[in-house]
Amino acid sequence: MSAALDLGGASVLPDDAARALLIGRVWDVETGGPRVVAVQEDDVFDLQQLAGTVSELLERPDLAAAVRTAMTLPRWKTSEIVHASLTQDAARPHFLAPVDLQVIKACGVTFVDSMIERVIEERCGGDASRAAEMRELVGRALGGSISSIRPGSPAAAEAKKVLIAEGLWSQYLEV
Repeated sequence: MSAALDLGGASVLPDDAARALLIGRVWDVETGGPRVVAVQEDDVFDLQQLAGTVSELLERPDLAAAVRTAMTLPRWKTSEIVHASLTQDAARPHFLAPVDLQVIKACGVTFVDSMIERVIEERCGGDASRAAEMRELVGRALGGSISSIRPGSPAAAEAKKVLIAEGLWSQYLEV
Protein backbone atom coordinates (compact mmCIF):
# COMPACT_ATOMS: atom_id res chain seq x y z
CA MET A 1 0.00 0.00 0.00
CA SER A 2 1.35 3.42 -0.83
CA ALA A 3 2.33 5.88 1.88
CA ALA A 4 -0.07 8.41 0.32
CA LEU A 5 -2.95 6.29 1.62
CA ASP A 6 -1.65 6.36 5.16
CA LEU A 7 -3.24 8.91 7.48
CA GLY A 8 -0.93 9.01 10.47
CA GLY A 9 -0.88 5.25 10.78
CA ALA A 10 -4.57 4.78 9.92
CA SER A 11 -5.17 3.35 6.46
CA VAL A 12 -8.30 4.22 4.54
CA LEU A 13 -8.39 0.78 2.91
CA PRO A 14 -9.20 -2.46 4.71
CA ASP A 15 -6.36 -4.77 5.77
CA ASP A 16 -7.33 -7.28 3.08
CA ALA A 17 -7.66 -4.67 0.31
CA ALA A 18 -5.36 -6.62 -2.01
CA ARG A 19 -7.85 -9.54 -1.96
CA ALA A 20 -11.04 -7.47 -1.74
CA LEU A 21 -13.31 -6.13 -4.46
CA LEU A 22 -13.92 -2.56 -3.29
CA ILE A 23 -16.87 -0.77 -4.87
CA GLY A 24 -17.85 2.84 -4.24
CA ARG A 25 -18.96 6.10 -5.78
CA VAL A 26 -17.03 9.21 -6.76
CA TRP A 27 -18.35 12.67 -7.60
CA ASP A 28 -16.95 13.33 -11.07
CA VAL A 29 -16.47 17.07 -11.52
CA GLU A 30 -16.05 16.66 -15.29
CA THR A 31 -19.49 15.14 -15.81
CA GLY A 32 -21.08 16.82 -12.79
CA GLY A 33 -22.43 13.60 -11.35
CA PRO A 34 -21.73 10.42 -9.41
CA ARG A 35 -19.76 7.55 -10.93
CA VAL A 36 -19.65 3.95 -9.77
CA VAL A 37 -16.04 2.97 -9.13
CA ALA A 38 -13.77 0.15 -8.05
CA VAL A 39 -10.75 0.86 -5.85
CA GLN A 40 -7.53 -1.12 -5.96
CA GLU A 41 -4.63 0.23 -3.88
CA ASP A 42 -3.98 3.76 -5.22
CA ASP A 43 -6.05 3.30 -8.38
CA VAL A 44 -9.72 4.15 -8.87
CA PHE A 45 -11.49 2.68 -11.88
CA ASP A 46 -14.61 4.20 -13.46
CA LEU A 47 -17.29 1.49 -13.84
CA GLN A 48 -19.84 3.66 -15.64
CA GLN A 49 -19.78 1.31 -18.65
CA LEU A 50 -21.06 -1.47 -16.35
CA ALA A 51 -23.68 0.40 -14.34
CA GLY A 52 -24.94 3.88 -13.63
CA THR A 53 -25.67 3.11 -9.98
CA VAL A 54 -24.20 0.85 -7.32
CA SER A 55 -27.66 -0.66 -6.99
CA GLU A 56 -27.63 -1.64 -10.67
CA LEU A 57 -24.10 -3.02 -10.36
CA LEU A 58 -25.02 -5.17 -7.36
CA GLU A 59 -27.86 -6.76 -9.36
CA ARG A 60 -25.44 -8.20 -11.93
CA PRO A 61 -25.11 -11.98 -11.71
CA ASP A 62 -21.51 -11.65 -12.97
CA LEU A 63 -20.59 -8.80 -10.62
CA ALA A 64 -17.08 -9.83 -9.56
CA ALA A 65 -15.93 -10.98 -13.00
CA ALA A 66 -17.41 -7.93 -14.74
CA VAL A 67 -15.78 -5.49 -12.31
CA ARG A 68 -12.39 -7.20 -12.48
CA THR A 69 -12.54 -7.18 -16.30
CA ALA A 70 -13.42 -3.46 -16.31
CA MET A 71 -10.46 -2.58 -14.08
CA THR A 72 -8.01 -1.87 -16.91
CA LEU A 73 -7.16 1.84 -16.95
CA PRO A 74 -7.44 3.76 -13.70
CA ARG A 75 -9.13 7.13 -14.03
CA TRP A 76 -8.16 8.60 -10.65
CA LYS A 77 -5.73 8.07 -7.80
CA THR A 78 -7.21 6.93 -4.48
CA SER A 79 -4.88 9.19 -2.51
CA GLU A 80 -6.05 12.28 -4.45
CA ILE A 81 -9.73 11.43 -4.02
CA VAL A 82 -9.23 10.71 -0.32
CA HIS A 83 -7.47 14.05 0.12
CA ALA A 84 -10.25 15.92 -1.72
CA SER A 85 -12.85 14.06 0.37
CA LEU A 86 -11.17 14.84 3.69
CA THR A 87 -10.66 18.50 2.81
CA GLN A 88 -14.19 18.72 1.38
CA ASP A 89 -12.83 20.07 -1.90
CA ALA A 90 -15.92 20.04 -4.13
CA ALA A 91 -13.86 21.26 -7.09
CA ARG A 92 -12.05 17.91 -7.26
CA PRO A 93 -13.34 14.34 -7.55
CA HIS A 94 -14.29 13.07 -4.09
CA PHE A 95 -15.84 9.98 -2.57
CA LEU A 96 -19.57 9.76 -1.96
CA ALA A 97 -21.48 7.32 0.21
CA PRO A 98 -21.51 4.00 -1.66
CA VAL A 99 -25.24 3.50 -1.15
CA ASP A 100 -27.43 5.00 -3.83
CA LEU A 101 -30.67 3.19 -4.70
CA GLN A 102 -30.21 -0.11 -2.83
CA VAL A 103 -32.73 -1.09 -0.22
CA ILE A 104 -31.07 -0.88 3.17
CA LYS A 105 -32.97 -2.24 6.14
CA ALA A 106 -32.29 -1.07 9.64
CA CYS A 107 -31.97 -3.69 12.32
CA GLY A 108 -31.44 -4.12 16.00
CA VAL A 109 -33.43 -3.76 19.17
CA THR A 110 -33.71 0.03 18.98
CA PHE A 111 -35.12 -0.13 15.46
CA VAL A 112 -37.68 -2.80 16.39
CA ASP A 113 -38.72 -0.96 19.56
CA SER A 114 -39.18 2.24 17.55
CA MET A 115 -41.14 0.48 14.84
CA ILE A 116 -43.45 -1.21 17.36
CA GLU A 117 -44.03 2.18 18.98
CA ARG A 118 -44.93 3.75 15.62
CA VAL A 119 -47.38 0.92 14.89
CA ILE A 120 -48.96 1.34 18.33
CA GLU A 121 -49.35 5.09 17.88
CA GLU A 122 -50.84 4.65 14.41
CA ARG A 123 -53.32 1.99 15.58
CA CYS A 124 -54.41 4.12 18.54
CA GLY A 125 -54.93 7.27 16.49
CA GLY A 126 -53.15 9.47 19.02
CA ASP A 127 -55.31 8.33 21.96
CA ALA A 128 -52.76 8.22 24.80
CA SER A 129 -54.88 5.99 27.06
CA ARG A 130 -55.35 3.39 24.28
CA ALA A 131 -51.62 3.60 23.48
CA ALA A 132 -50.75 2.87 27.12
CA GLU A 133 -53.03 -0.18 27.10
CA MET A 134 -51.55 -1.37 23.80
CA ARG A 135 -47.97 -0.93 25.11
CA GLU A 136 -48.88 -3.02 28.16
CA LEU A 137 -50.37 -5.75 25.94
CA VAL A 138 -47.30 -5.76 23.68
CA GLY A 139 -45.01 -5.76 26.72
CA ARG A 140 -46.77 -8.84 28.08
CA ALA A 141 -46.58 -10.55 24.67
CA LEU A 142 -42.86 -9.82 24.47
CA GLY A 143 -42.15 -10.79 28.05
CA GLY A 144 -41.19 -7.21 28.90
CA SER A 145 -38.73 -6.47 26.11
CA ILE A 146 -38.06 -7.43 22.53
CA SER A 147 -34.42 -8.02 23.48
CA SER A 148 -35.50 -10.88 25.76
CA ILE A 149 -36.94 -12.89 22.85
CA ARG A 150 -34.70 -15.30 20.97
CA PRO A 151 -35.54 -15.47 17.23
CA GLY A 152 -37.11 -18.78 16.26
CA SER A 153 -38.00 -19.67 19.83
CA PRO A 154 -41.46 -20.66 21.11
CA ALA A 155 -41.58 -17.25 22.86
CA ALA A 156 -41.00 -15.53 19.50
CA ALA A 157 -43.82 -17.55 17.92
CA GLU A 158 -46.16 -16.66 20.79
CA ALA A 159 -45.26 -12.96 20.58
CA LYS A 160 -45.93 -13.02 16.84
CA LYS A 161 -49.32 -14.67 17.42
CA VAL A 162 -50.34 -11.95 19.93
CA LEU A 163 -49.11 -9.13 17.70
CA ILE A 164 -51.00 -10.57 14.71
CA ALA A 165 -54.18 -10.91 16.79
CA GLU A 166 -53.90 -7.27 17.85
CA GLY A 167 -53.17 -6.08 14.30
CA LEU A 168 -49.64 -5.01 15.25
CA TRP A 169 -47.61 -7.48 13.21
CA SER A 170 -45.41 -6.29 10.38
CA GLN A 171 -43.30 -8.34 7.99
CA TYR A 172 -40.41 -6.16 9.10
CA LEU A 173 -40.56 -7.84 12.50
CA GLU A 174 -39.96 -11.24 10.92
CA VAL A 175 -36.61 -12.72 11.89
